[in-house]
Amino acid sequence: MGVLNRVVKPKNQRSKRALEEREPKAIENTKTAIFVRGATCSDLVQKCMKDISLLKKPHSVTFNKKNDIRPFEDATKVEFFCQKNDSSLFMFGNHNKKRPNNLIIGRMFDYHMLDMVELGVESFTPLQDFKTAKVASGSKPCLMFAGESFADPANKEFQRLKNLLIDFFRGPEVTNVRLAGIEHVIQITAVENKVLFRSYRIILKKSGTRIPRVELEEIGPSIDWVLRRSQLASDDLFKTACKQVKNVRSEKKVKNISEDALGNKMGRVHVPAQEIKKIQTRKVKALKESKEEKMEQIQKKKEKAESARQNAVEKVFGGEDE
Repeated sequence: MGVLNRVVKPKNQRSKRALEEREPKAIENTKTAIFVRGATCSDLVQKCMKDISLLKKPHSVTFNKKNDIRPFEDATKVEFFCQKNDSSLFMFGNHNKKRPNNLIIGRMFDYHMLDMVELGVESFTPLQDFKTAKVASGSKPCLMFAGESFADPANKEFQRLKNLLIDFFRGPEVTNVRLAGIEHVIQITAVENKVLFRSYRIILKKSGTRIPRVELEEIGPSIDWVLRRSQLASDDLFKTACKQVKNVRSEKKVKNISEDALGNKMGRVHVPAQEIKKIQTRKVKALKESKEEKMEQIQKKKEKAESARQNAVEKVFGGEDE
């Protein structure tokens, strides 16, 4: 009987680091995509996959050999490739008479198939046909979606496709973005059953004001897809895949505490209104009463008491006379 659930022990530090890198993390690494070609793959599909992998670089791995895979029938081989390359995204290209120029985009959860969408390439203009300056490799793109299908919550297929494309092209997670660093825009438009993919470079020009004038220059690739088939995860599985670890959730904001540019923590303290008359001041000689002032205070008290006594006597005897 074979050994079940065998624990792989690292033989050296390099293999140990590799295993630790693949372990589940509270904050995930940037997702890598593998690009696999089928047993029969047209030149159009190969060029299309090559250009998309260039947009995805450096988080992309391209397979050059042919692979007899049918993901919608059996996804085990794709799952094996993803697990071997520590990848959660894939793009598979093939071509046949029934489905010409076919592209399948999908993603994994725990190295098992989560979502998969089949798109047919109707028209394609490669990067090299656009004689313009390109964006830097690895730059984080600005994703823009347009079309009624993407905006309609009832259209589950296009909603999940939008989510999948965001997952595919979003790039690394960042906290701050500088204005000059935003130089790439990916525009994805849904028109009926078609998906139009366009890529632009942002050009910032002088406008005479503080805000620059923004212009877009198409750099490619330009792709027209048609939606064919889809295999979507159930709502329960999708909810489990999107579940976030408790310690990653944003901490509750503490009131009246802020940080300055140097990282110093600043706090604001609210003090209630003070009653100055009741405050115990320091006993210094300058604030002490002199002997003359004390005698005056005693004399005033005696006079006040004497006047009060006389008033009381007058009231008593005055009442008896009447």
